[in-house]
This record gives sequence, C-alpha cells and structure tokens, in this order.
Amino acid sequence: MLRGLYSAYTGMINQQNRMDIVTNNLANAATIGFKKEGATSQSFDKVLALKIHDGSVNYTDHGIGMMRLGVKIGETYTNWGQGSFRETGEDYDLAIGGNGFFTISYSNKEGQEYTLYTRDGSFSLTKEGYLVTKDGDFVLGSDDSPIQLDTTLKYSIDSEGNIFHENTIYGKLKITDFEDYDYLDKFGENLYQLVDGGKEIEATGDVYQGYIEQSNVQTVEEMVNMITVQRAYEAAQRVETSMDGILERTVNLGSV
Repeated sequence: MLRGLYSAYTGMINQQNRMDIVTNNLANAATIGFKKEGATSQSFDKVLALKIHDGSVNYTDHGIGMMRLGVKIGETYTNWGQGSFRETGEDYDLAIGGNGFFTISYSNKEGQEYTLYTRDGSFSLTKEGYLVTKDGDFVLGSDDSPIQLDTTLKYSIDSEGNIFHENTIYGKLKITDFEDYDYLDKFGENLYQLVDGGKEIEATGDVYQGYIEQSNVQTVEEMVNMITVQRAYEAAQRVETSMDGILERTVNLGSV
C-alpha cells in the first residue's frame, strides 16, 4: 500500500518535470532558431522484496520476487529538426538550410570570451561595420576573426556563406557542424557551446540571405502535450488521495 503512495508521488514529480519543459517550449515558440526539448522517463531499478520472520521458512529472510518503486526522471533531449523559414528581405538576416551553425564570439561581463554556435541568423552591422548578433556578439568568419564590412556598400551572400560586392569577395561566414550533437550544451535560449569530447566537422547546409529560421516548436502539439501531462498529474493525485483514505480507515479500524 505504501509502495502505491511512492509510485504515485514519483509519477507526479515526473509529470512536473515534463510540464516545465513543455512550458519552456511554448515560451520560446517565437524565439528565432530555438530548438524544442523533450523529456524521457525511466523505471527505478528492480529491488528484491523479502519476506522476513516467516515461520514457514524457518524464520529466515526469503526472497519473494522483484518489484519496481515507480518512475524517475530520465534525460532531457533536444529536437534538432529544422524550423520553417520566414522571408524578411533584410540583407543580414540569414538562415541555414540543412546542417550547420553560425559561429559566434561571445564575451561575458567579466570579459571572458567563448566561441558559441547558433541557428539564429538575425544579424546586423554596427557603425564600425562589424557583423553582430542582436545581442551585439561578433559573427566569426572562416578565418576565426570577426567579420568587418564597409557600411557604404551593399553586399550579397551566397549559399556557401561568401560575402561579396560586385563579384569581389570580402569575407566568408564560418558555418560549423558537429559529429555528435549530444556534445552541444545550451548556453541561453538559442546559443550552444561545444563540451569536451565534441568534434567539429564540415557543414553541409546552405545559407539563405533575407530569411530567418523560426523555432521548430509546434504550438498546437505542445498544448496537447500540456493537457496530457496535466491529466496524468491529476490521475496520480487521485491515487495519492485514495491511498491516504485507505490508510486512514485502516488506522482508525486498528484503534477500535
């Protein structure tokens, strides 16, 4: 009976974790380049149930089988599926069709610099001509240095990331891909960093100028998931309430 209470409790904790992920997906449904997350569940390892002080087996502990103690939170995974493209017509709005990430130089408040990656290509030029993200971080070129352009010129960007004006190439975007996306760790809403063990490979995606990649969150699907999670949580609550009522009656009965 107490095991039923524990199983219901772990189920509620698991559904709460799923709800946190669903609500985060919905909150970022309009975030450019955002990749939605999902949650997995795992069973607790089986444990051996024992019958103790039983006269039928000479009062020795005796195994009576295996049992599980409910569900535990599994891994949180990222859905790397490509979001839809939205045409903006802006020269420095870029999207990647296929595999690959824009390479960004990020500096924190302490002045530490990191190389990060993103699918958010809503870029702009500073007064000095640097190509930057909406947060002001430098976009890196194929030579690993910030891209700086002449603000008086109008540039075109081809599918390989070459930046040119009147057939003269002025730079090239560094588009990076990875052998295993499991080595990418989220760094904010739509930035990623490569952790130890990750390996960069040549990107195969194409660059599209004048487009941005939308979030791959499907709002209707996430709303359905939210309803499913809520109903599962409520079902576990009812189990808790029923078990509590049974225990209360048992205690009262024993005290008579």
